Amino acid sequence: MFTRAFLYKFKPQILRMGNFTSSAPGLSSSACSQFVQDVVSKNCVVIFSKTTCPYCKMAKNVFNEVGASYKVIELDEHNDGRRLQETLAQMTGARTVPRVFVNGQCIGGGTDTKQLHQQGRLLPLIEKCCEGSENCQPLSNP
Repeated sequence: MFTRAFLYKFKPQILRMGNFTSSAPGLSSSACSQFVQDVVSKNCVVIFSKTTCPYCKMAKNVFNEVGASYKVIELDEHNDGRRLQETLAQMTGARTVPRVFVNGQCIGGGTDTKQLHQQGRLLPLIEKCCEGSENCQPLSNP
């Protein structure tokens, strides 16, 4: 039987080894990239999130306040969440969540989203995305 000291001592190595397994099932890097691109291109607002993250909740609340519809991908509930988060890190330069996309562009995280809204710059981005789109619902008045 392993002692706690033994498991603690080797836990980082076990985790590191797990990250480099090439035979793990799931989406490949290119498939993850394609998935992200597809979701972002088909939705005006996309939030790559984790269910327990307070910054993710902050971003969702901003869109709820303005009445904008959005697509959420909860990475902690997705089978390939880790791979998707790594793909997002490569695509956006940041690994943290949320990763918020409006009109195909990453606008940052929860704080960035809230700040854009407070500056009056978020609604124009959403409205620009909705112009000529059948998939976009009009914003409700807050």
